[in-house]
Amino acid sequence: MIKDSFDRVHDYLRISLTDNCNLRCFYCMPEDDYDFAPAARLMQTAEIEKISRLFVEEGVKKIRLTGGEPLVRRDAARILELLGSLPVELVMTTNGTRLHEFLSVFKSANIRTINISLDTLQPDKFMLVTRRNLFHQVRSNIELLLQHDFLVKINMVVMKGFNDEEINDFISWTTHIPVQIRFIEFMPFSGNHWRNDKVFSMDEILEKIGKQYEFLPVKGGANDTAKHFMIPGHAGSFAVISTMSAPFCSSCNRMRLTADGKLKNCLFSAAETDLLSALRKGEDILPLIHQTMREKAKQLGGQFSGTFEMLDAAKIQNRSMITIGG
Repeated sequence: MIKDSFDRVHDYLRISLTDNCNLRCFYCMPEDDYDFAPAARLMQTAEIEKISRLFVEEGVKKIRLTGGEPLVRRDAARILELLGSLPVELVMTTNGTRLHEFLSVFKSANIRTINISLDTLQPDKFMLVTRRNLFHQVRSNIELLLQHDFLVKINMVVMKGFNDEEINDFISWTTHIPVQIRFIEFMPFSGNHWRNDKVFSMDEILEKIGKQYEFLPVKGGANDTAKHFMIPGHAGSFAVISTMSAPFCSSCNRMRLTADGKLKNCLFSAAETDLLSALRKGEDILPLIHQTMREKAKQLGGQFSGTFEMLDAAKIQNRSMITIGG
């Protein structure tokens, strides 16, 4: 069992497979000339499996694969097959562009829940956000997953003045389609030009939805990062991830492993522990894992409080989102 000094049990591991991506979302990968890490610096297939098995032996019950875009790795299918054999719930976050190529792999790896990052329902705005003309491919792949009875969650990062007017368009989508929309407050990372006046808070999101729909709260799980809601009569549902306005750190059970093998005990932690280098030297990485997690701050990496209106993003020490893992 992996615990921190606040007695929080950590049984959920997020693994980034790559910092590469076939989209160029400005809040995740802000520069067109971004240099991807060379393959030799990334965890290799056998290393991912070995580290994952160790975490599972220590009590991890859920693994989420992220990126970059995890499905751009040439060995993505093999990684899914290997991790799918572990006694763990395996899920994925993806931009949705390549899902049609991996449908049979998902099924054989027993992946039944997939989160898809989609910040707009407008093709022209999708092009503006991602700098790629792949909106219709993503929408087609969402329909494909639904046809095959996958649980589909849509991650929408809400940015004031950019896509907040689409919130109820996403809600309308849930009327007859069994998707869960997850509205995510805009968070600060290196290079994403975050400003506090761009945050559209949970209260603002719920107020906007409430002007058009009547909704009810739904009890979530013990370690949920999202506050869940349902609209009577709708096939789908929605949730809000309120990292900036109402942090959920007290029940956090998450650990993050970057594509280059660094363990982060919090999304906003400045410190990282290099598990991959130690593994390649033949060292026992288990003590490193436990020590890293014992050093976890009470909330938000110890770098800021929940008062985002006063936050100076320039003072936060962290990576860009794409190098951490979505």
